[in-house]
Amino acid sequence: MTTPADEVVAATLAAPPRLGPVRVVVVDGPAGSGKSTFAEALGAAGADAVLHLDDLYEGWSGLEGSLWPRLSAQVLEPLRRGRPGHYQRYDWVTGGFAEWVDVPVPSLLVVEGCGSARRAADAVASVRVWVEAPPDLRLRRGIARDGESLRRQWERWMADEAEHFRRERTRERADVRLDANGRVTGWTARGLRSEAG
Repeated sequence: MTTPADEVVAATLAAPPRLGPVRVVVVDGPAGSGKSTFAEALGAAGADAVLHLDDLYEGWSGLEGSLWPRLSAQVLEPLRRGRPGHYQRYDWVTGGFAEWVDVPVPSLLVVEGCGSARRAADAVASVRVWVEAPPDLRLRRGIARDGESLRRQWERWMADEAEHFRRERTRERADVRLDANGRVTGWTARGLRSEAG
């Protein structure tokens, strides 16, 4: 049985690479919506590498600022030239950057996280995926994972990401839309599919 992840991988591999030799899928959507789960499904369906922006945000205020310039300089530009990239992983426990992580040159790279499908990604992304879920479910998932003590940070992040998505029109620009259970709710631009299915 073909899954949404299988279809996204197939559509991406059928598209020309837009980052040197690399095809890129970006998986965006609000925190707690199911992006990481779908990104891992893409890995199981044939993506060579999955990069989680949780490893690059500079803490709870890291959605904007230096995130995209660092990702671009450390990972995307080297890959564009056919060379391995690397990034410094952010350690959420210590509140600082830790070890460097190598990113070999893949055929298909998944970049997952809030802000991965910003307009700046359009030049490199072959497919843009949006994953959504109701805010109350997302907050429950976040608190269950991170603990009640981080509720205030989660609420602030949710407000920041809502403004980011409004400004970037991320949902409207997505090629594929999924619900919190990984079910396709819409296929849009770039000839992926004409309707949900």
